[in-house]
Amino acid sequence: MPHLKVYSPKFISRFLKTRPGETKAGEKIQFISRLEELSKSEAKYVIFGIPEDIGVRANYGKPGAASVWNAFLEAFLNFQHNDFLSSENLVLLGEINCSAEMEKASNLDFSDPNYYVKLGEMVEAIDEVVSAVVKAIIAEGKVPVIIGGGHNNAFGNIKGASEAFGKPINVLNIDAHTDLRKLEHRHSGNGFSYAREKGFLDKYVIFGLQENYTPQYIFEEMEAAAEVKYSLFRNLNNGDENAIFEEQLGFVSEGNFGLEVDCDAIAGFPSSAISPSGFTLDEVRNFIGMAGKRQNCSYLHLCEAIATKDYPTGKSLSFLVYEFVKNNAHA
Repeated sequence: MPHLKVYSPKFISRFLKTRPGETKAGEKIQFISRLEELSKSEAKYVIFGIPEDIGVRANYGKPGAASVWNAFLEAFLNFQHNDFLSSENLVLLGEINCSAEMEKASNLDFSDPNYYVKLGEMVEAIDEVVSAVVKAIIAEGKVPVIIGGGHNNAFGNIKGASEAFGKPINVLNIDAHTDLRKLEHRHSGNGFSYAREKGFLDKYVIFGLQENYTPQYIFEEMEAAAEVKYSLFRNLNNGDENAIFEEQLGFVSEGNFGLEVDCDAIAGFPSSAISPSGFTLDEVRNFIGMAGKRQNCSYLHLCEAIATKDYPTGKSLSFLVYEFVKNNAHA
C-alpha cells in the first residue's frame, strides 16, 4: 500500500545550491515531521508530489510522469526567497511513496489478459492515499499544491477535497482531454468520470479541449450535462481567451473548486500525450494566476509532465507553482 513519505530539511539538502548573500526557497520553506502537525503551521500552502505513472500506463499512455517530482524540487527549491516569493508561507510535505507499486507495475507481464486491470487496482490503492492526504490538508484550512503523476490522481484530489468540505466540489481543468472516459478499470483517462459517478464532483469545466482527442460519445454526454462545460482550444486564439477563462472561472468559483492542469495542454511540453498544438507556458502561467486569485480556489494539481534532458520541465512547473502561491487570495 502506498504511503506518505514526509520530508526533512536534511533530505532536501541534496537539491539545494546555496550562494553567499542569497537565500533560496529551500532554505526558508517549512517542514513538519508528521501530517498531524499541520495545525501548528501558519503556512497556507502544502506541496507534495506523486511520483508515479501507473495510471498513464493503465490508459495505454506513455510512461515517464514519475520522473518529474525530483526535477521540480531541484528547480523550485533553488528559486530566490524574496519579496515576491515568501517561502515561509509554504510547507514541503513530501511525497506519496509509490515505489513498491511502480516496481510491481514494471514487473507485470504485458501479455497477461488482466494486465490493465491489475494496473487499475494499483491506481485505486494510490487513490486512497492521495485522497486522505488532500482531505487532511484542506481540513486544516490549507491549500494543497500537488505535483506529478498521471491525471488519474485528479480523482483522489477531488475525493479528498469533497470529503474535507462535506459536499461535492467544482473543478476547472486546463486540458486537451476531458478524462471522462468509461467507468472501466481506473486509469488516467477516467478520474473525472469516477469523481462524478461517486458524487464528489459537481460543476466541471475543461478549458482548451482538443476535439481531435475526444470521442463522440463524450461530446454527447457533455452536451447532455448542464454541470459540464468545455472550451475548444481552436476557439481560444482570437485574443479573448482571458475573458473566456474568467467566464469559466465564474461558473466554478461560486463554490469551492480545484484547479487541474494537464501539461499536455501546453504545446511541445514533454508529457504522456505531448502535443504540437496548445497553449504557451506563459498563457498557462497567466491562467493559473487568474484562478489562484479566487478565494474558493482550494488546490492546484500539475500532472502528466515528463522530465527530459532537452527541456527544462522542472523549471517550467516551478514557474506554474510560483504563479499560484504568489497570487492566491489565501495568502
